[in-house]
Amino acid sequence: MKLKKSIFLTGFMGSGKTTAGKALATLLKTRFIDLDEFIEKKEGRDIPTIFEEEGEAKFREIETKRLQEILKLKDPHVISLGGGTVCFNDNLELIKKQGTLLYIDLPVNVLAERIKESKFTRPLLKNLSSEELINNIEEILTERKKFYEQAHILINGLNLTPQLILQKLGVYEKENTD
Repeated sequence: MKLKKSIFLTGFMGSGKTTAGKALATLLKTRFIDLDEFIEKKEGRDIPTIFEEEGEAKFREIETKRLQEILKLKDPHVISLGGGTVCFNDNLELIKKQGTLLYIDLPVNVLAERIKESKFTRPLLKNLSSEELINNIEEILTERKKFYEQAHILINGLNLTPQLILQKLGVYEKENTD
């Protein structure tokens, strides 16, 4: 399968966007970009530091600016977005015009388990007990789902493989040609 346009992966933190994106890009023999890593490289500091020093509003401004840089790239890429990218500014519309947006959906309990293992890197969820973490994920997910569910393709994140993503992309492209 030759990429005609970029593939964007969205979903809650811990949904596997980066892991799936890297594997998919390898399978498609194309470049992979993790938006969070791109931001950190361009800003010269990590995302938790940006949140801490400047707050979420400023981070979202930076995120949109860096997303727009990626959208200007000529060749199609596989791009992993931050968990909130599609929920702010006009990012959702820009992404959907530029490529195919895929939402990786996972149950709250699975997300909580994954996030617990890497909580220190999650600015919005650090220092929470297990119960607080689950409640917080449910609350944030409830707000974000209306954005996530506007993706071109929704896919269950349990047992996700790059081959499954390719299959979903192939079906989507067949249904949306001509």
